[in-house]
Amino acid sequence: MANVKDYIQMPNENIDMIAATSVLQQQAGEIRNKPINWASYMQSQMISPEDFQCITSLDTSKSGYMQANPSQSVKTLLNLLSHVSKDSTIQYILVMIDDLLQEDRVHVAYFHDYANKRKEHIWGPFLNLLNRQDGFIVHMSSRIIAKLACWGTENIPKSDLNFYLQFLKDQLTIHANEYIQSVARCLQMMLRVDDYRFAFVSVDGISTLVRILSSRVNFQVQYQLVFCLWVLTFNPLLATKMNKFSVIPILADILNDCAKEKVTRIILAVFRNLIEKPTDPQVAKEHCIAMVQCKVLKQLSILEQRRFDDEDISADVEYLTQRLQNSVQDLSSFDEYATELRSARLEWSPVHKSAKFWRENAQRLNEKNYELLRILVHLLETSKDPIILSVACFDIGEYVRHYPRGKHVLEQLGGKQIVMQLLGHEDPNVRYEALLAVQKLMVHNWEYLGKQLEKENENQKQTSAPITGKA
Repeated sequence: MANVKDYIQMPNENIDMIAATSVLQQQAGEIRNKPINWASYMQSQMISPEDFQCITSLDTSKSGYMQANPSQSVKTLLNLLSHVSKDSTIQYILVMIDDLLQEDRVHVAYFHDYANKRKEHIWGPFLNLLNRQDGFIVHMSSRIIAKLACWGTENIPKSDLNFYLQFLKDQLTIHANEYIQSVARCLQMMLRVDDYRFAFVSVDGISTLVRILSSRVNFQVQYQLVFCLWVLTFNPLLATKMNKFSVIPILADILNDCAKEKVTRIILAVFRNLIEKPTDPQVAKEHCIAMVQCKVLKQLSILEQRRFDDEDISADVEYLTQRLQNSVQDLSSFDEYATELRSARLEWSPVHKSAKFWRENAQRLNEKNYELLRILVHLLETSKDPIILSVACFDIGEYVRHYPRGKHVLEQLGGKQIVMQLLGHEDPNVRYEALLAVQKLMVHNWEYLGKQLEKENENQKQTSAPITGKA
């Protein structure tokens, strides 16, 4: 579990929380002001006298009655959820439950205690409601699940957890989801718990956050999703793996465009954690290099000129500036190249065109089971960007030219066939670089053959030379 001290400096979320659930909160306010006629439910024998007495008392004095009668209160609320089918009534009950949990976290324990005594899990009734058609019911149930999962002493079981996190992930990806801020708010709560973080990663959660951040979303959603990445980085293992999902380039782009102070603050906090939290200094170094390549130093110099009310921003700007400047001094050309390649943002930086670089480093593309070469091949196969494709073709050609077994390795990885396919690419620059790469593949083949023939001729001369000397 991440150290609780890590969270002491978390931003005050009270204002953000209201904004984050604005649609839900607005609807909840309207629902609160439409009391239910419980007497009609009792007269039609849809609820028991006991439940009628309890729910009308809760209507009058929510928190006071629940503290005096915790077991009966939970029992009645769950009874009503399971026996009433009308959407407007279920909405009202859910608002009441959410208000009770929000008023005092002790009330979370009452729900867990009641379920445990019955040898049940409290999650069931609320997870079932996630399948309803009514958006308010779905997202208020989701909000209640998050509070029960995060504010009590009992963690949500693994199968229920995976179902819930998959639900949240899917909701994030729904186009123009009016409840997206509420979904993000639930994730902000859930990802503070270490066990929940790994479960979220296992349902491909980080990739989803990054994909949505790379699209156009409003600053509030930006803030919330970056907040989710931030709390994930408090775990050293996740901080180590984070940039494999291209988190640094995406956040650098947002930092470059953003005008909201709270978005700036949370991005800087993520960057700081990506340097401070990994236990391997090499990973921290790679993260620094990635930030340098994504022009973060330039943004930091601009931020230094601005005045911020939040002292944390100034402290983070100072820390990051120092670490990134130090990393620039230690930067080797191969470090720079490897980080650029891992970021999947190839451009015509000087290192690509340096013959000295390729003479000295071509063979290093074979390290870690051809990690960097595999990335190049993957970019050739998947990228739609003509610049990335052009640079990758050029690099493949230089690798083959400077590494004797390069052609064979490239064929094994399927790279030769992909380069050949790019000869027909619509972009003339891609076609040109692909043609050069193919020529290098062919020339290398002839050069290699020529050297083999020379070697064989030399061997023949040596074996046919007359034996001289005394017997």
